[in-house]
Amino acid sequence: MDDTVALVDCNSFYASCERVFAPDLEGRPVVVLSNNDGCVVSRSDEAKALGIEIGVPIFKCGRLLLNSGGRIFSSNYSLYGDMSQRVMETLSAFTPSMEVYSIDEAFLFLSGFSRTALTDYGRKIRKTVRQWTGIPVSVGIGPTKTLAKIANRIAKKDPRLGGSFNVRGHPRIDAILESVDVGDVWGVGPRYARLLRKNGIFTARALRDAPDRWVRKNMTITGLRTATELRGTPCIPIEEAPPPKKGVVSSRSFGSPVESLDAVLEALSNYAATAARKLRAQCSAASVIGVFLATDRFRPGPQYANFITAKLPVPTSFTPDLVRHARALLRVIYRPGYSYRKTGVLLDGIIPEGNAQLNLFESAPDERQAELMRTVDRINDRLGGDTVHLGAEGIRRAWGMKRLKLSPCYTTRWNELPVVRC
Repeated sequence: MDDTVALVDCNSFYASCERVFAPDLEGRPVVVLSNNDGCVVSRSDEAKALGIEIGVPIFKCGRLLLNSGGRIFSSNYSLYGDMSQRVMETLSAFTPSMEVYSIDEAFLFLSGFSRTALTDYGRKIRKTVRQWTGIPVSVGIGPTKTLAKIANRIAKKDPRLGGSFNVRGHPRIDAILESVDVGDVWGVGPRYARLLRKNGIFTARALRDAPDRWVRKNMTITGLRTATELRGTPCIPIEEAPPPKKGVVSSRSFGSPVESLDAVLEALSNYAATAARKLRAQCSAASVIGVFLATDRFRPGPQYANFITAKLPVPTSFTPDLVRHARALLRVIYRPGYSYRKTGVLLDGIIPEGNAQLNLFESAPDERQAELMRTVDRINDRLGGDTVHLGAEGIRRAWGMKRLKLSPCYTTRWNELPVVRC
């Protein structure tokens, strides 16, 4: 049998995570908010039925939601990250080759199944994930990743399919692609969608049938790969080991405006430590560091924003060094008398950690530093991301995100484990 790809996508992932430990939410509208409880970033099907859109500010839809018996939650990243890991570990049992595409999506490479068995296998995946983790998923199956994406979209929208749909060898593939708007094709962004519609290409079928020369000229080789995948020929391989990121950014808006230099330094130290953990997770080191600082341009009052970069003496992922450099840069661009809304750190010039180029004035990397960071990372991975941290990151953190509707972490903190009482 030819290669087959399945895309497994968690349904309304953040909202579904909240429902796992609160069964009374089943059948009720549920939304999860962005940082600082600003906008809707995840919504259950019941919330969608109320007309609540992604990105809408909660002050515009909160009353409607509560009047309909719904619930509102702040983003609980510790919970969502742990539940995502559980889902991915469950999926890995169904295939020897898998690509974790995002926190709630994974591509599975399937082989050895007859075409008639694939749909049932998708339903088995869906049933197992729901039973083992409590998270509902949809499964789309096709000969390419792009067609699997389309199949997943159909599986999610049509309840009669039982959450699994296979387009490989489907007798009505032309009609299926004709029903998909070109803007909904994976890899076709808003700019290309406008270009395609302007040239009379409105559906996935029309893009599939467009001349190769025209597609490559107007959408580059990436667009040609998409068109070729729509024809059933794989062009985008499974990435079992995603390539390292070329840049790492860590930043969040403050829960409330901040004026104190000490508070901004605390926040920046925390973000720099987070960026350092991301570097170590991909076995990389950074040779350039940047820091930015900004007020809220949507609020009245004096405005200020600035950005500064510096080349590090030696590429590193050692948290104390990165925090020290970040704080020094912030002191250069900080100006008193402003109410700041956001700061952050950018790490660039990223290389494999073993390829750091030394200079005449720097000693070789200290293996004790690397071992210290490995130990800290192991502790934080096991007991929670902030169990061990630098004093410079603060303790009370008055600048922290506003999360007034935060649910318990349930799975990552001992004192918040769910308790069953008989």
